[in-house]
Amino acid sequence: MESSLLILDLMRAFYWFDEQLRARLAVRGWKGITRSQSLVLANVANGITRPSHIATNLGVSRQAMSQLLSEMTVAGLVETVPDPDDRRAQQVVFSSSGGEIREAASSILRDLERELADAAGTRAMAGLRTVLKVLPQAE
Repeated sequence: MESSLLILDLMRAFYWFDEQLRARLAVRGWKGITRSQSLVLANVANGITRPSHIATNLGVSRQAMSQLLSEMTVAGLVETVPDPDDRRAQQVVFSSSGGEIREAASSILRDLERELADAAGTRAMAGLRTVLKVLPQAE
């Protein structure tokens, strides 16, 4: 019996969450959210707001990130604003018009977590959360 590497299981779980999120958002009317856009939104939700840090996390150039953020701004998903801690820098924030999609995404993610808890059990889910909380936060 071949055992899988944990990273592969984590990736499979991440892809499941992301694909389900984007598919269910599309059902609710937000079609065309790409994986890259979903990852930017996840970074911002996780407190990572500097475009250069998001670009590093996604493994893309700053130029590619700039283009992606421009597209997301036009779509009303995010805005870039001056960083209050560093006037030379920008921050990515959720757009003021993006409240509905944020609420829908939060609701969908809670549903997905419930589905996972139903499949794995509440004890296993609690253990998973405990283990994942010890990981260091990305910048």
